[in-house]
Amino acid sequence: MTAPHPFRLVTYNVRYFGHGTRGLASTKRAMERIAGAIAALDPLPDLVCLQEVETRSLRSTALHPSADDETQLDRFMRTLSTALGARPEPTRASYEAYYFPAHVYAVSKRSNVYTTGLAVLARNDLTIDHHNAGEPADITHRRSHALRHLKQTRICAHVRFRRKGHASASLDVFNTHLSLPSSLAREFWTSSGRLGFGKNQLQEAKNLAAFVEKERTSDRFVIVGDFNAHPGSPVYSLLVSELGYVDPFAQLHNLSEAELRDWPTAGFMRLRMHIDHVLSGKGLDWVDFDDSHPFGDRTSPFHGLSDHAPIIGRFRIAPGSSDKR
Repeated sequence: MTAPHPFRLVTYNVRYFGHGTRGLASTKRAMERIAGAIAALDPLPDLVCLQEVETRSLRSTALHPSADDETQLDRFMRTLSTALGARPEPTRASYEAYYFPAHVYAVSKRSNVYTTGLAVLARNDLTIDHHNAGEPADITHRRSHALRHLKQTRICAHVRFRRKGHASASLDVFNTHLSLPSSLAREFWTSSGRLGFGKNQLQEAKNLAAFVEKERTSDRFVIVGDFNAHPGSPVYSLLVSELGYVDPFAQLHNLSEAELRDWPTAGFMRLRMHIDHVLSGKGLDWVDFDDSHPFGDRTSPFHGLSDHAPIIGRFRIAPGSSDKR
């Protein structure tokens, strides 16, 4: 029997498909360009994990009107289907989308200023065994202060899947977006460290790890997303150095933490940051990160589409990978 091709995964903070308006409003053009860039990948991804995706709000519809019952993810999936159909070579690939709501900023029961959430797109040759879209894990750290009710909810999405037609083991995929360091904490203003150094961020990373350890069924798992944390920060060190999660991008390219920080995944004005990560268990063998470009690389088909760059990796199940005991 021919071995199945490696799994290909994309993680990407799409900034609500509104990068051209500085994130103030989503646009049809931004959505079409992001869908086109994903559809042009060769090979196509098996899983696409997105951060900063809306449901429906003033921000998502002001410049990109839609039917009353259509969410932003609905529109993106329709746009992606069109882009897949426009590929030069025929493809039967399609995707099932799962949305994980995080937070709503509402002005009334019928009107939201904007919403936040995560999404996971699974290719049609995958069988989904489990997901928590109905009730994503809340990993938010809320300090006891007068404005704590305004704190944006942070979540972890979880999908467990396997390939159809193959007696393959299951894989657990976790998608997340951690908070920025709290500006209300004294150390934010007195410490030289910022991204990944916040006490609130470290607590959310602990909450994330606790959820992963509770839900994963084996050492075949991957954790992706916007961690808002630099390599070498307390958040990164907790997950990689203390808990032993693998950073396959760093390992495959033999990068030190300092070298990894110099490979940006996001940018703001002149700032460049490595804050998006792919972490995994030891039950996966990583093949490559082809089509991953540092933020700001003008040769990337994703250049200028978001304030983040996607990380795109391929992996296989490692021989002898084990189930959790």
